[in-house]
Amino acid sequence: MCLTGVDYFSTLGYQPGIAALAAGVLSPLATLVLVALTLLGALPVYRRVAAESPRGAGSIAMLARLLPRWGGKIFVLVLLGFAATDFIITMTLSAADGAAHLVENPFAPEALQGRNLLVTLVLLGLLAAVFLKGFAEAIGIAVALVGVYLALNLVVMVAGLWHVATAPSLVTDWTSAMTTQHGSPWMMIAISLLVFPKLALGLSGFETGVAVMPQINGDPSDTDSAPRGRIRGARHLLTTSALIMSAFLVVSSFITTVLIPANEFEAGGAANGRALAYLAHEYLGNVFGTVYDVSTIAILWFAGASAMAGLLNLVPRYLPRFGMAPDWARAVRPLVLVFAAVAFGITWYFDASVDAQGAAYATGVLVLITSAAVAVTISAHRRGQRRKSVGFGVVAAIFLYTTVANVFERPEGVQVATLFILAILLVSFASRFQRAFELRAESVSYDATAWQFVEEAARGTIHIVAHDARERDSAEYRRKAAEQRRESHLPEDQPILFLEVNVRDSSEFATKLRVHGRQRDEHRILWVNSAVIPNSIAAILLDIRDRTGSVPHVYFEWTEGDPIANLLRFLFIGQGEEAPVTREVLRRAEPDPSRRPHVHVG
Repeated sequence: MCLTGVDYFSTLGYQPGIAALAAGVLSPLATLVLVALTLLGALPVYRRVAAESPRGAGSIAMLARLLPRWGGKIFVLVLLGFAATDFIITMTLSAADGAAHLVENPFAPEALQGRNLLVTLVLLGLLAAVFLKGFAEAIGIAVALVGVYLALNLVVMVAGLWHVATAPSLVTDWTSAMTTQHGSPWMMIAISLLVFPKLALGLSGFETGVAVMPQINGDPSDTDSAPRGRIRGARHLLTTSALIMSAFLVVSSFITTVLIPANEFEAGGAANGRALAYLAHEYLGNVFGTVYDVSTIAILWFAGASAMAGLLNLVPRYLPRFGMAPDWARAVRPLVLVFAAVAFGITWYFDASVDAQGAAYATGVLVLITSAAVAVTISAHRRGQRRKSVGFGVVAAIFLYTTVANVFERPEGVQVATLFILAILLVSFASRFQRAFELRAESVSYDATAWQFVEEAARGTIHIVAHDARERDSAEYRRKAAEQRRESHLPEDQPILFLEVNVRDSSEFATKLRVHGRQRDEHRILWVNSAVIPNSIAAILLDIRDRTGSVPHVYFEWTEGDPIANLLRFLFIGQGEEAPVTREVLRRAEPDPSRRPHVHVG
């Protein structure tokens, strides 16, 4: 919970100020709308996401299952772009706000004045160093930071409530201001609803809440297919976090609105981006205020830890499996360096400005929550849960409205997210093309019939004829065998094995190959389901060689048509130019020509 909380709870550092700027004297009412949508909308949605995606992949995995093949892959990449926007901006914005708290502290050295960019980069570098050291250390730091930070906030809020209680005129002035500015209570509620999209940063912890699920032990009785203990623990995590944060948000928005002059929230004001820190210094003294600032700086700095944890969970889960990232992207430390470099670039681009990054942050958060609401709505509908599908559908509609409103209000957020999406798409497809000639087989296995055919063929020279899986009548096998014997000068007494590859989903990259055997009259056929033809043939040939000790021969016909078009067909639908591509895959996989399976084309 604390690893999630360094992201979620740390928004207390700037959320009250954002609410005051967006809603003015209506900030407490607008915050109540945020809390209601948190507890009645986002929390139920993510409790269901936790149950349906217990391995930490979140709503993205749910939607990936609903949209198969290339359409699903591209949709996942787009969502990963928004997730990257959310998580990376979490790192950069929080570090920038931590730097602002440090620079604006009255005891801060004069040399730090105006050095927000440098301080932010140092904080991001320290965050990367923690993850390079190890993940367990990150969790331990998160527990300490969250505990101290919440305790200090509790002190500030008790002090604020005490000052409000001992000066009743403050509440009277506040209610009078609301009535004067907005008239009827209905108008106040309407405006509070309208400004809600600007407060969306207060929902930032839910996606990271499910992203850290792999860190939950669960029960000893948990199984991979039914991790009930882990799901229960994740639901407790989400519920507890939401209740704690809701209470703090309501109280903080009330005391900051009542106690802080409105002009102090404006850019350049003493409470801009640090409303609770302002109260800590004002009512509890600069010593306590400095302790509070140090705690705030620490948790804002470490808010990037949950974001980093989310990225380290999502990226290895999807991109390498899709063939859209190198295999080293499965390792933690290289990814930490990549994400740190991106965070440095974003910080430099925005000049470590909290306000400038807010739109991109809100856009990433809202798109992910909206996608989660849509995913659970579809899930409930497919399971015939009518009441739940209607309820989740209403929540999805609210979040969709909020996302659209935020986009129109602050389009720069979508612009930043679009850059992330384009970068992910370009890198992903470049990697896919670069890795296209790998074997792409996670494993190769055989059923009893297939292995019997291979063993009997291995008593002599193994001759394998690649055959179109769509043409399976006996006459076609007979014609193909006669043609290959004639063109490749194969003696009649040498047995032939036909090999057929059925392309099921060419958008997949690596698959487990299960080779099956069947006999059609006198013809022996090996067949396999896969995502790609040439790479699967190459993997099976090398596996047969390793198991039998005999180097097999494979026979192809030349593919008709334009070679460039056929190459593109291979890259996107897994077939086309089978002969030269199979040979190239074999050449890269086996550098020794004497051990390389022989490719014949006629």
